[in-house]
Amino acid sequence: MAITRDDVVHVARLARLALREDEIERLQEQLNVILDALGKISGLDLANVPPTSHPLALTNVFAPDEPRPSLALEDALRNAPEREGDFFRVPAEG
Repeated sequence: MAITRDDVVHVARLARLALREDEIERLQEQLNVILDALGKISGLDLANVPPTSHPLALTNVFAPDEPRPSLALEDALRNAPEREGDFFRVPAEG
């Protein structure tokens, strides 16, 4: 199934994108390349391949949490546009 010029124009309109003619042509070509690649994958026998969410085996790539002193209240509120006591003053929901 190929992406047509009309498909690109339709999706651009839905996304509220103003595309020039050269951009429409380039996107049409790029999207068709992507669909071709996906078509090749669908032709593979993947019955014995477990589902994955990432190609590399990663486990918790974050640093461990370590307690440390908090930012001083005056430092935290120093650049607040408005302040009310020890709190940021923000507009009421409306």
